[in-house]
Amino acid sequence: MDNKEIRAKLIELSDAKYKEFHSGLCPGMDTEMLGVSIPKIRKLAKEIVKDNPEEYLKNPEEDYYEELMLQALVIANLKIDLEKKKEYIINFVPKINCWAVCDSFCAGLKDADKNPEFFWKIISKYFKSKKEYEIRFAVVMLLDHYVKEEYVNEIFKVIDNIKNEEYYVEMGIAWLVAELYIKFPKQTMKYLKNCNLNKFTYNKALQKARESYRVSKEEKEILNKMKKK
Repeated sequence: MDNKEIRAKLIELSDAKYKEFHSGLCPGMDTEMLGVSIPKIRKLAKEIVKDNPEEYLKNPEEDYYEELMLQALVIANLKIDLEKKKEYIINFVPKINCWAVCDSFCAGLKDADKNPEFFWKIISKYFKSKKEYEIRFAVVMLLDHYVKEEYVNEIFKVIDNIKNEEYYVEMGIAWLVAELYIKFPKQTMKYLKNCNLNKFTYNKALQKARESYRVSKEEKEILNKMKKK
């Protein structure tokens, strides 16, 4: 399947109502949207992975949001040598221009679960990036694949040293801290009492933890009292 066929397929799968709905979830994006749902893009990505993914990745089209999403999902699903996959990941990350592509890419990189140290080396280069979606990529990778006992303290060190006030960075960190609290409440409570998070991120983390059904009523009351004015 060449680029022309892939674009024709995406246009065929597009839906005007879905475009209207989904574009509202991705404000400020500088790429035009066709209106293809992620399950449909995911299915097309799997077809490309089975066919000739590396040929596709030599020169993929990137004019539409869906083409970027497709590229992300193809890379995420590649069954190849990790060093080669690393090259594709590093090449793709700077292209990320919205939270949906970022988060779908991170969720799809399931190799990180079996190769955490290898992927930690990849994502660590983005902890001090100045670019919103490069940092969010690293943060959401932590959320999806590293919320584990052996990484908790290291994650606290990482996020305490991220000095970026872009909205999608702050929301990613808040989401991560909330998930850490849900799974490791004692360690996370200790962190929250002495952390360097800015007020917005800190309060959002508390809010997201309080919104979880996995947090008790008593804990929610304590978290509510910790909110910074």
